[in-house]
Amino acid sequence: MCGVAGYVPSSPGAEPRPEVVAGMLSEIRHRGPDEVGYYLDDGLAMGTVRLAIVDLATGAQPMSDATERYWICFNGELYNHIELREELRGLGRPFRTRSDTEVVLQAWIQWGPDCLTRFNGAFAFAVRDAVADELFLARDRYGKRPLFHTSGPGGFLFASEMKAFRAVPGFRFALDPHELKTVFGIWTPLPDRSPFKGVSQLPPGSFLTLRGGRPAVHTYEELSVTAEPFTGTAAQAAELVRDTLRTSVEVRLRSDVEVGVYLSGGLDSSVVTRLATDLSSHEVRTFSVEFEDRALDESGSQHSVADYLGTRHSAITISTADITENFPAAVHHAEFPVFRTALVPMYLLSRHVRDAGIKTILSGEGADEAFLGYSLFRETMLRASWNGLSPEERQRRIAVLHPELGHFGPEHRVHVAGLLSQFSEERLPGLFSHELRYQNGRFAQRLLQDRTEPFADLLALVGNTPGYAGLSPTQKAQWLEFRTLLAGYLLSSQGERMGLAHGVENRCPFLDPAVVRAAASANLRFDDGWEEKAVLKEAFRGLLPADPLSRRKQPYRAPGGVAFQEHRPDYLELVLSERELKKIDGIDPVFAERLVRKVLATPPDGISTKEDQAFVLLLSTALLNQQFVTDGNGPMRIPSDARMNLTTVIDRRGSLLLPGGRR
Repeated sequence: MCGVAGYVPSSPGAEPRPEVVAGMLSEIRHRGPDEVGYYLDDGLAMGTVRLAIVDLATGAQPMSDATERYWICFNGELYNHIELREELRGLGRPFRTRSDTEVVLQAWIQWGPDCLTRFNGAFAFAVRDAVADELFLARDRYGKRPLFHTSGPGGFLFASEMKAFRAVPGFRFALDPHELKTVFGIWTPLPDRSPFKGVSQLPPGSFLTLRGGRPAVHTYEELSVTAEPFTGTAAQAAELVRDTLRTSVEVRLRSDVEVGVYLSGGLDSSVVTRLATDLSSHEVRTFSVEFEDRALDESGSQHSVADYLGTRHSAITISTADITENFPAAVHHAEFPVFRTALVPMYLLSRHVRDAGIKTILSGEGADEAFLGYSLFRETMLRASWNGLSPEERQRRIAVLHPELGHFGPEHRVHVAGLLSQFSEERLPGLFSHELRYQNGRFAQRLLQDRTEPFADLLALVGNTPGYAGLSPTQKAQWLEFRTLLAGYLLSSQGERMGLAHGVENRCPFLDPAVVRAAASANLRFDDGWEEKAVLKEAFRGLLPADPLSRRKQPYRAPGGVAFQEHRPDYLELVLSERELKKIDGIDPVFAERLVRKVLATPPDGISTKEDQAFVLLLSTALLNQQFVTDGNGPMRIPSDARMNLTTVIDRRGSLLLPGGRR
């Protein structure tokens, strides 16, 4: 795992400046604390901060082929690198290292962009063709690793994190009110967007080519949530899922450093932990978050699973004070507005894992999306069939719809029935599954001056996606989860970015393409969808303690507005006055100030979910504005020792430099 950054100057003939690329890398050094290196050529500079996981001795970057025509900066892990290396050797490709980075480079030289569909991994990388004067950028199919780019007076810039752009002279961040409208509406940016003007993401499953200063983005693999229906028995379907997951965990245990596991106590992390203990030759270490607030705490289930599987378990306990103290740092690493504080415990957990000497963690992200684990999927099926159900059947389904939510309890079922009846017909073309959820987004939009349709860009995206219109309501719900909240929040703000803040890489066995296909093939073949993750539970029945197999999913949550009531940090001043709120481009200061004062003055049980989410969105946006726009747009900030820790500097305009930049 690493971080990459680079730029191509905009002026013809302009030479890249080593201090600029060194400054870019220094901004993201937390992603790769082990090594730093950069490559300079006529018209381009790019570099890597490396977290050494595979081939610790000879995997330094940037890396070239033997001819020094092709150069790569690689962020991520290629889990099938052993198999691909053997195939490439058979085709005559030479290798000088054991690293997966070299496999990616040789695969690109051999197959060009077609190599991407062969990769099973989490990656974002840059390849330079020094002869053709071309740059190639690519990102994995599910968006596990980030890659941002922008074009402006400083040239074409790219990096694993946007904060790297601060080191480029002339670059300035500015919040984009149009993009804030989408983020506040659906809680995440669209796959190719960011909250800042002119800054884009390379979408999952895409690559970018830069030729003659002109970038072009191409899709190499569309997201698929369909597969040929499984034709065997229920027992055979369970076996398929179990075996596919076992292989997925096995390849993700390939590492030259110890691999740990995040254990929440739920089904997904318990499955991963079970497989890791089966496949590891040593004691597996597991890590988790506990909460002082017992309503949020799952420590009983965590310890039950850890004891059952014999792991060496370690946990940290989170208080409301921890939330408020670390929220600004977590937002700075996330680089996006967030609607929950749940990223803060993950930020603190990764620091704990790093301090325990672990660099690589397995986690359960992607299981709910692939195996229909969210109550959203049951709700979609209920609303889609609503008009054909009897009143008695409607009430029976409502009773088991959202057991984790108090406002869906018995005393509220008449109101819930009326609400579901209202949303039993599609209003937003293609977004039926999420329309009820998006009502919270409509409330959050009241924080903005622009109150036009917040879902217009998402409507355009699904309307232009090949094959989307032919999906079932449940499959559309899956597609939306994969493309919005999974990639834009769970894998990014709450996952990858919080882990790499402390140099910890996360690996997601449920997001192996074979696992996603197996789930799509077996889902709803032997059940009606009302038993969450039915096929996954059946696959591991008898292999786990009863608790994760029998209890309903408990969504991972952290204290929201209540934390800021109990502990009023100084940075609350950013949202407590109209004067401060006016500094945030696009925010309606009058409504925003009124909401903040209500949330801070109302007893916790009187704050609605939509108010709490809107408050966190506003506060995180105010912090981003301070960190990136107000304070982050000063003079170029390059630490005086930016080049002192460089391990590799390749300057093709001169000669190979030694560590520290000495010839």
